[in-house]
Amino acid sequence: MSNNGRPAYFAVRKAAWILNVEPSTISRAIRLGTLRTAQRNGRLAIPASEVVRLLNGPTDNGATQDGGRQ
Repeated sequence: MSNNGRPAYFAVRKAAWILNVEPSTISRAIRLGTLRTAQRNGRLAIPASEVVRLLNGPTDNGATQDGGRQ
């Protein structure tokens, strides 16, 4: 756990739940190299900073939420 009481890493399923996507989407991002991971206790884990980055950033390469229409 980090100093503020929240985990510093998330399992793939937990990260998927937080981001409201399927675990397969997380696995695909890991495979493509767009999501950084770490080994924790012999298991693949996603750093909390990566989850925050995805929550704060654009979801589809900079397009607007309305699909790019103006």
